[in-house]
Amino acid sequence: MKYIKPTKNKIIIFLLTCFFVLSFTYIRTMFMLPSQITLFDNQEYIYDFKSPFLVDIKADNNDILIFESQDTKVINGYYKLSDPIMFKPQKLGSVNLNMRLLGIIPLKTMQVDVVPYREVVACGNTIGVKIKAEGVLVIALSDFESNDGKKVLPARDAGIRSGDVIVEINKTPVDGIHDLISYLENSKGEKINIKYKRDSNYHNTKIIPIMSGDSGKYQLGMWLRDSTAGIGTLTFYDPKSGGFGALGHGITDIDTGILMPLEKGEIIESSILAVKKGVQGDPGELKGILIEDRDSLGIINSNCDQGIYGTLNENAHSNFSNKLYPIALKNQVKVGSALIMSNIDGKSVEKYDIEIQKISTRNINGSKGMIIKVTDERLLDATGGIVQGMSGSPIVQDGKLVGAVTHVLVNDPTKGYGIFIEWMIKNMDISTRSVKKAS
Repeated sequence: MKYIKPTKNKIIIFLLTCFFVLSFTYIRTMFMLPSQITLFDNQEYIYDFKSPFLVDIKADNNDILIFESQDTKVINGYYKLSDPIMFKPQKLGSVNLNMRLLGIIPLKTMQVDVVPYREVVACGNTIGVKIKAEGVLVIALSDFESNDGKKVLPARDAGIRSGDVIVEINKTPVDGIHDLISYLENSKGEKINIKYKRDSNYHNTKIIPIMSGDSGKYQLGMWLRDSTAGIGTLTFYDPKSGGFGALGHGITDIDTGILMPLEKGEIIESSILAVKKGVQGDPGELKGILIEDRDSLGIINSNCDQGIYGTLNENAHSNFSNKLYPIALKNQVKVGSALIMSNIDGKSVEKYDIEIQKISTRNINGSKGMIIKVTDERLLDATGGIVQGMSGSPIVQDGKLVGAVTHVLVNDPTKGYGIFIEWMIKNMDISTRSVKKAS
């Protein structure tokens, strides 16, 4: 038999194939490895990263965590990611694990946070939410006709845009719309200095108010909002700290979509009057009223993308359950059956069957960490699935509080999104610490 020598082209194709396979596996491993994980102290965790690479793992703090593979202690050594790795927290704190392929090629830096074991009360009660904005939110710009018949828009000419927050006029804080109106009435058409916030940056501008030909009053051409109110669901509270978390998503302005800048806020009792059933293309709603003639249930300290957080009043604890649930870390949540706790009739909190269909490891710190589907016929008959007002309903799996409902899928009201409870707990702790520091 005659030996046929491999051609140069075949060798090149083989090498390119190997290169692409390795590159694909490398990129896949980068995305598969989490950037951050949280562990409870005094508990062991096994992670199976399912990657063929041999990596060098270096910790920037060797006191927080030890990690082992097949019962062999590894410190700053090489690791097979194809083998399950056991993480053993040693003390509270954070550690960064710097991973490099063969100790040379950067792969991932993973932050590991070791936190105390927690149990909180899962609620599911509907609540009224009231927020007073910091300053005045510009929700729209609109021109008007001046005394001489010209169309004018002073705010736009001064650089103001929809979504900006006016915080000062002539170096005096603006508490609400009434403050701005008062300044305009006393301006006599003279130039005023305005300080406003756009995103996280502050800006200054000067505006000359112009008298409207219709109203005979000085105007700037802005539509404004300084407060909002609505109905949502209380997710949990911590009996030890008194802190609470609700909604699982932030309160945004309905017109601009801007997160409402919080000056102060409160949660109060509410009453559900009716349910608008959700159908495809038209989300449903819990229709109710805020009961404002009773004592406040708690104070809102934070309005962020992951929900609202604050402190319950001491006399409000009796309004809610006192059953404690251990919280689950995001790595403990799995696809499969679960429950949500919700109050849709205004009387009692009930548990309803759902299915966790997907867990998104790439959205672990947002309000869309998991996709859920309502399977309980009672809830489907009553609401059609998930409706507005149910945001914040606790999600329980295997006896642990794992998350909260946040959004409904408009095209399929039986489905929605959920946030991991781990992130809500962290936001509550931040809120509680900031209040203690301020006091």
